[in-house]
Amino acid sequence: MLTRRRLLETAAYAAAGFAALSLAPRFGFVAPAAAQEPDPQELAVAGPLGDKAEGKADAPVTIIEYASMTCGHCAHFAATTYPKLKEKYIDTGKVRFILREFPLDPLAAAGFMLARCAGDDKFFSVVDLLFREQAKWAYADKPVEGLQNLAKQIGFTQDSFKACLTNQELLDGVNAVRQRGAEKFGINSTPTFFINGKAYRGALEFADLEKILQPLLEKA
Repeated sequence: MLTRRRLLETAAYAAAGFAALSLAPRFGFVAPAAAQEPDPQELAVAGPLGDKAEGKADAPVTIIEYASMTCGHCAHFAATTYPKLKEKYIDTGKVRFILREFPLDPLAAAGFMLARCAGDDKFFSVVDLLFREQAKWAYADKPVEGLQNLAKQIGFTQDSFKACLTNQELLDGVNAVRQRGAEKFGINSTPTFFINGKAYRGALEFADLEKILQPLLEKA
């Protein structure tokens, strides 16, 4: 369980100008998930912070991704597959995409918290930035310093950075999504996708994703 103490340590190091924070594991991909086929109504329930989604609410296909901000495979999906998915399927009303938090370490939780704190209209752009620049913070020698530097680029001050990472309600909300995903749906690795309720694991390439989407869209 990710605790407030760990996030407080992150913020305290940043506020004091120190970044020698030990976080593990840094690479977010672990053993393959024993993801279960969930009840559709259970899967549709958002966490206490609400879902972050792109695309039409009534799109015929819904993709839910459980991701960790420090996961290299999640970053690969975000860089190589998601832009094509968005252009061809999300922006055209065929797919609704929901991103849910499944942080595998405190630093990943901090990344999601910053994306939430940035505001609803900036959530996905902040997530994209953190994935794109993942090497500068998630795998850096001074991860907190790297994360804070990126946060400054999107308008955070040292005070607002610290305030975000010490927000207990926000941390509890992120934790709740992770815990429910693990307990209800058997998730233990990232990324894990549910496409119209069916589980898929690993960073799907666009060609493989299209093979899944096309039959579903033909039935719509």
